[in-house]
Amino acid sequence: MAVDDGGRHGWMFREEADWYNEVVLGAVVPGEWWHGLPHPLRSWLRNTVGVYLIYFVSGFLWYCFVIYYWKRNAYIPKDSIPMMEAMKKQIVVASKAMPFYSVLPTISEYMTESGWTQCFFHISDIGWPMYLIYLSLYLTFVECGIYWIHRVMHDIKPLYKHLHATHHKYNKENTLSPFAGLAFHPVDGILHALPHMFAPLLLPTHFRSNIALLFLEAIWSANIHDCIHGKIWPVMGAGYHTIHHTTYQHNYGHYTIWMDWLFGTLRQPEDIFKMD
Repeated sequence: MAVDDGGRHGWMFREEADWYNEVVLGAVVPGEWWHGLPHPLRSWLRNTVGVYLIYFVSGFLWYCFVIYYWKRNAYIPKDSIPMMEAMKKQIVVASKAMPFYSVLPTISEYMTESGWTQCFFHISDIGWPMYLIYLSLYLTFVECGIYWIHRVMHDIKPLYKHLHATHHKYNKENTLSPFAGLAFHPVDGILHALPHMFAPLLLPTHFRSNIALLFLEAIWSANIHDCIHGKIWPVMGAGYHTIHHTTYQHNYGHYTIWMDWLFGTLRQPEDIFKMD
């Protein structure tokens, strides 16, 4: 497959990014002043606004309204509903970090627009079978990368103390909430997302899929912190991730349990229930 280069096809990616800017910033940001910003800064602003919208809309609408109010006690026991004070602290930590998180997709877009990645624009460029193969390789790369980044954050004590411990302040069901999903030290959050930036450098990647998967991390991270055990094998759902927040030594995986199973760090939610 021919790799799209900045000279021949970079304008397509730039036009796509400009369209994203118009859709998001045009709808949310008052006035037209942002049009005068340099292109990378416009993209960073759009990414920042986008992640805030995803974080707060999904957090308040789905989780706070549906789980903690409308369907109260239907999914989690009453004594496991997170305390309001804990959620407020998580929102503050995440809100301070999100502008820094947005630097990563901005850099990734710039690299694609400059022809430094193996991104392609249309799925028809390679066909659906190859798209699905490359998507599977992309997700496998991200899964492996996040597993080892996460595990290293725990195994190397200075990294844990100065970076990852910010996220692990929330270690009980009544302190964990979907708002904890992005409540990281900014450097820690960026490190965890790095596989999404490096994958297009190594693998042919659909541009829109890359952007979508990167931003869907906000929803996925909220999902695995809601303490609702979905029991969908082999998905690394909240049942598994809640164990991670209580034992600190298990279930480092991201989408699935495969890496933990392979490297001996898997602990099943059913094992905890038996102990209880």
